[in-house]
Amino acid sequence: MTSTGPALLIFREGRPATAADLALPALVNEGHFTTMQMRGGAVQGLELHLQRLDRAHRTLYAQALDTGRVRAHCAAAIAASGLVDAALRITVHPGEPGPVVLVSLAPPALPGTNGLQLKSFTYVRESPEVKHVGTFPLFHYRRLARAAGADDALFVTRDGHVCEGSTWNLALWDRGQVVWPQAPALRGTREQLLQREFGRAGVPQLTRVVSLDELPMLAGIACNSRGVQPLASVDGRVMQDPGALVALAAAADARIPWDSLDARAGQGPTVAATASL
Repeated sequence: MTSTGPALLIFREGRPATAADLALPALVNEGHFTTMQMRGGAVQGLELHLQRLDRAHRTLYAQALDTGRVRAHCAAAIAASGLVDAALRITVHPGEPGPVVLVSLAPPALPGTNGLQLKSFTYVRESPEVKHVGTFPLFHYRRLARAAGADDALFVTRDGHVCEGSTWNLALWDRGQVVWPQAPALRGTREQLLQREFGRAGVPQLTRVVSLDELPMLAGIACNSRGVQPLASVDGRVMQDPGALVALAAAADARIPWDSLDARAGQGPTVAATASL
């Protein structure tokens, strides 16, 4: 899954971040984040991203996060940058008297269209329920996978149960139903959006333990904020044709609404209003 261009803008409190603003985040590996694709100033699954940030902040620091303030910082960064299409990341670091919220804007990112060739590694991320900034292992294993001739890394438990990819979840297709691997993993917003839309459309789906040895008998897609990308093989073993699952995911994506990051554009989702999702 690739992005375009090197440009990056970072804002704090709606103003361009200074070197002093970035010193602590650059030197101390503490905090949590969420990433989304913005088009026309709007994103998909905004309520899920806000929930993720609030839940992570409660887990790490035993405090609620003011998601209304976070959203206002996003709107200010968008206005200051003049951008309406971008890959937008919200990073939250501990601070005094309150958390430090950085909003970064990079060129829009799209999923690749080629089938991903995967190399498996025995690894379970630390505190997988939190999208924290400790991402070194994710990119380390991706780098090892690419050095071995694959495209990306797939993580499995010591028992050989499929967990997730380096920066993505995976959905599998088995005899007319969607299978979501049951194992320690960061549950992504795209995964949750697809699960919701598949449910509304009556697409059969279940969550179960999936062994690494099963994958060649299944079809699959990788999914994250950028969208979905087909899976081609794992450890040199070819997987099944994912065409049916890719089509279902595309239809689901077309039904997912886009939420403006500017609260003035209308009543937007809040953590309290969407806690049941």
